[in-house]
Amino acid sequence: MVSFDADGVVHKLRGRLKIRHLALLLQIDRHGSLTRVASSMATSQPAVTYALAELEDMFGARLFDRSARGMTATAQGEVALAWARTMLNDLDALALDMEAVAAGRDAHLNVGATPFIPGRLLSTAIGHTLPGRQRLTVTIHEATSEELLPMLRDHALDFAIGWASSSLNIDGLVCEPLFHQSPRLIASRQLAARLGARRLDWAQLAQMDWILGPRPTPLREQVTDIFLRSGVTPPLPVVESYSSRLIGEMIASSDNAVSILPADVAEELVRVAGVAIVPYSFDWTLAPVVLFSRNDAVRRPAETLFAEALRALCAQTGEFSGRRAYQY
Repeated sequence: MVSFDADGVVHKLRGRLKIRHLALLLQIDRHGSLTRVASSMATSQPAVTYALAELEDMFGARLFDRSARGMTATAQGEVALAWARTMLNDLDALALDMEAVAAGRDAHLNVGATPFIPGRLLSTAIGHTLPGRQRLTVTIHEATSEELLPMLRDHALDFAIGWASSSLNIDGLVCEPLFHQSPRLIASRQLAARLGARRLDWAQLAQMDWILGPRPTPLREQVTDIFLRSGVTPPLPVVESYSSRLIGEMIASSDNAVSILPADVAEELVRVAGVAIVPYSFDWTLAPVVLFSRNDAVRRPAETLFAEALRALCAQTGEFSGRRAYQY
């Protein structure tokens, strides 16, 4: 086993480490070439080579392996990269907090949400977070759960709200179930009236123009599974999109397009896009909506209040399931 002088490394890092070193690590990981890094950072290759040598001296370890195919992080380099991402994201969060306070707000939150979380839920939770005249500034990052959880680990997000899935890597995270969503079939008003006059027929529905989220979103996988369990070949979507608003607009203007969405999102689209909900009753529910957070996070007051507001709103729906949180 190779010895590692942790005390010596701490001493060097405290005295010599600069923000530009952290940015350099991420640039090398991104480009895999010191020449391309130098071009990206508008500096010379000798300067980049010298800065990397400084870093490796500080850490007392080789951080990247060099080969004809480029530079790849060593095991210790991967650790340094993870911390560099976290530290730079923390600095971004600090700047946004300072900006919020300078504008008379209390704090800034970065919240990740999957596309099929109802906007009304998030907007109301934000509005209920702080009493009186103090308010938050908030950035909403919309992506799949698979994309949001790495951002949460890297401190780019304070929370992520998304569907639970057995395929998710939830190591180091707290997962708090909030509520379950029921599926609804949506179509244009004319098509919904025609479909609602007939019994549910999956073989007939397979002939429609489906608009769904891309794989591997949990909703897409569940729609595929329900067709297979009915003995019907799942339809190939004519359009794949994460945007519920786009799905609603396309369905409202088509006489043959359908989609399955969570009930609360479908109800929003009835109001804003003019679609209709086909009155079918499904005997299955969607994956639970979960509030993800880091189990090592020190919560700011604004974060605690946002989480409490979100829980209270979900409890009012009658579908709240978050009686306990799970740490992994």
